[in-house]
Amino acid sequence: MWEEGFSLFCQGLGANRFLHWLDLRNNQVNHQGAGELAMALKSNSSLQELDLRWNSIGLLGGRALQSCLHSNKTLRRLELAGNNIPSDILKAVEQAMDHNQDRQTILAENHSRTRVLSKEVLSLKEEKAKQFLDLMDTIDKQREEITRTSRTSAARVGQLQEALTERHSVMNSLKAKLQMTEAALALSEQKVHDLGELLIATKQEQGSMNERQLKELRQQKQEAADRETKLLRDLSAANEKNLLLRNQVDELERRCKAQQDQLFQVKQDLTNTTAELKLRAVQAEERLEMEKRRFKQGLEDMESLRLKEVDHMTHHMDASERSMQERIQRLEAVRIGLEEELSRVKAAALAERGQAEEELIKVRGQVRLEETQRLDHLEEKLRLMTQSRDEAQNFCLQQKQAVGEAQAKAGQLTLQAEGLKRRIEELQQELSGKEQEKVAEVNKVRVELQEQLGHLQAERTAQEGLREKIAALERQLKVLSSNHREALLDKESEISTLQEKLRMKETEICRMREEEAQRASFLQNAVMAYVQGSPLGALNPRK
Repeated sequence: MWEEGFSLFCQGLGANRFLHWLDLRNNQVNHQGAGELAMALKSNSSLQELDLRWNSIGLLGGRALQSCLHSNKTLRRLELAGNNIPSDILKAVEQAMDHNQDRQTILAENHSRTRVLSKEVLSLKEEKAKQFLDLMDTIDKQREEITRTSRTSAARVGQLQEALTERHSVMNSLKAKLQMTEAALALSEQKVHDLGELLIATKQEQGSMNERQLKELRQQKQEAADRETKLLRDLSAANEKNLLLRNQVDELERRCKAQQDQLFQVKQDLTNTTAELKLRAVQAEERLEMEKRRFKQGLEDMESLRLKEVDHMTHHMDASERSMQERIQRLEAVRIGLEEELSRVKAAALAERGQAEEELIKVRGQVRLEETQRLDHLEEKLRLMTQSRDEAQNFCLQQKQAVGEAQAKAGQLTLQAEGLKRRIEELQQELSGKEQEKVAEVNKVRVELQEQLGHLQAERTAQEGLREKIAALERQLKVLSSNHREALLDKESEISTLQEKLRMKETEICRMREEEAQRASFLQNAVMAYVQGSPLGALNPRK
């Protein structure tokens, strides 16, 4: 019943999407329950902390939980103390937890960056919309000013039509009006320059956006450098483990030499104890068998430890390589996304610039049409003014005064135009300096990216060198194991030859004993025959 209830609980856990923390301490969960929990964790995507301390999960349950962590990427913490799980599996589980924590931190950073970028893009869109509305307002104001100037010019022309009497005064008034039109054209050109300044401001804002993106790229580069330092630390740990393996191999060689010395001493003992073959042969055989067993057990234990350590090192190196490749792919994906966003922003800026240029072209065409219409109207008025020359002679003085006022206004307008031209030149200089700074920063960023690529390539070559060293060490270990095996075979053959020699000596001793027994029997028979043949032998039976 308990197992069925726990299986139903695991099914519910696999379908749950809201639970973040689960405590199952001291609940008698065995390896089967751990397997069901592993199946549930494969389908669960919300649980972040799981406490399974003081249960009876064991080796099989630990392996099941380790296998499920390859598919589960949300679990950050897994407590497995007091479950009789080997240290290798616990280390693998801790590495998987660290990997999941790094992954979630990276995802959170990416989400935050995307949010910041989206907010900045929205702010840019709003600013551009405001700028566009400001441009439309300025255009409407310009149109209103043009209409006002046209009305004032029409009123002045009517006054001139009523007041002008002479040709010279008419020509002077016409010249004054032409100067007014030139001032209006200068104002329109100034407005066009203002629009150009607005476009330059938009470019500056785009430059600021580019600078922000470059700063974010630098931050990402710093993070990549930190990750590279971590990888270098892992590589140093791997090198230390390789040194430990080499030390273990040296210890094995020393043990083999010691065993060889022991075998040599055994040989000397065998040569010295040939006189006492019966008792010491049995003891020598027992000692040899015990030493063989111990030696074989020691070699098997060392080979199993070496194989385990080599497998652990290979798994660790594969995991580190996979993590490096995944991180490089993530960095490339981030870089591609940033480049796409930059291209989108540039395209939007180009589109807005094209729209603004089109609007400027339209405004210029309208101004030119209005000016041509005004010129035609003025020509017609000139024709009419030729007819009214006689009537305008009395109002010459008034016209001269009006001309003086118009000239003063024209001087003020020229001064304003010169000030605006100076401002435009200053803004152009500032824009050129900023563009040069942007180009320098872009070149610096390219150089830094190239340096980082070079560092990454150097690290790859270093990893390849480490792999080659590991392969060479494995080959050396294989050669050493083969040499040890050959030495063992040689020693076993020597031991077998010694045993055969012992057997031969035992057979010789047996033969010597049989011969001595036969000789003793022959001597006894001869003595008995001699005794029986002597007179003493004849007296004995009588007695």
